[in-house]
Amino acid sequence: MGESGITAINEKVKKESAVVEAIFMEMEKVIVGQRVLLERLLVGLLANGHILIEGVPGLAKTMAVKTLASIIQSKFQRIQFTPDMLPADLIGTLIYDQKTGSFKIKKGPIFANLILADEINRAPAKVQSALLESMQERQVTIGEETLILDDPFLVLATQNPIEQEGTYPLPEAQVDRFMLKVKVSYPNKEEELKILKRMSFTDKEFDIRKVIDPKDILRARRVVDEVYMDEKIERYIVDIVDATRNPQNYKLADLKGLILYGASPRATINLTLASKAYAFIQGRGYVTPQDVKTIGMDVLRHRVIVSYEAEAEEKSSEDIIQRIFSEVEVP
Repeated sequence: MGESGITAINEKVKKESAVVEAIFMEMEKVIVGQRVLLERLLVGLLANGHILIEGVPGLAKTMAVKTLASIIQSKFQRIQFTPDMLPADLIGTLIYDQKTGSFKIKKGPIFANLILADEINRAPAKVQSALLESMQERQVTIGEETLILDDPFLVLATQNPIEQEGTYPLPEAQVDRFMLKVKVSYPNKEEELKILKRMSFTDKEFDIRKVIDPKDILRARRVVDEVYMDEKIERYIVDIVDATRNPQNYKLADLKGLILYGASPRATINLTLASKAYAFIQGRGYVTPQDVKTIGMDVLRHRVIVSYEAEAEEKSSEDIIQRIFSEVEVP
């Protein structure tokens, strides 16, 4: 692409991404700090990818998603996952109509634009697999009918770390459906003081404006698709993903025994889309290697499965990905 083409995309992105600042302003009325989480929520929204948010209770995971939903003029459903939940509670069911003597469909809460799947790892496998079809195919089957879900359709799931009692680990295939897995950590002391001043009221109302609607999101996504990515950066993404499968080809032979499974081609696609969306949020019409590095951990941390040997050495997938990013040659 020529210089003039990149300049044109840059101008377009600058114009379209103005709404990003408006979203951040509204979010920050409620959420203190957590900039990484807020950016990742927007990346998911713009790159059409589901997000898994992990952190201990009380870190405003649910509140961040609810606030985002109230900024968008779209249908929002919060679904609290529990161990006694059934797939019908999620997708809906067939109900017998005595008047007509036939069955009719009663739609479940999955029929919305934004789904908050709260504490997703508290639900049994059957419910999790019902969610799987809707996330991947963006459709639901009830009885013999297949119903298409609305666009945009985004699942934002929260989970508490697995060590907590009464949780079911998410199957690998399900986790891979999430474009990003974001880890939320504790605020620092300054942020905690702000939280104390802002939130320590028995009845606190926030004046959140709706600044974007589904049409705006779909338009912004089309611009994200146009964000320029040089072939060198495309090759860099492929190298990063390949290094999770064949580390010995990148002077990382010591990682070979630590990785049970590397990242799949879905990781390559998601890393490309997320990097473009991240560049868009920064108001740029082109992707830099730093964009790939910044968003890369969230795309890969749940896709690299470590071996028992790695666990014995107390090496996590994050340690391995960190090494890959530091060793693989940057264009």
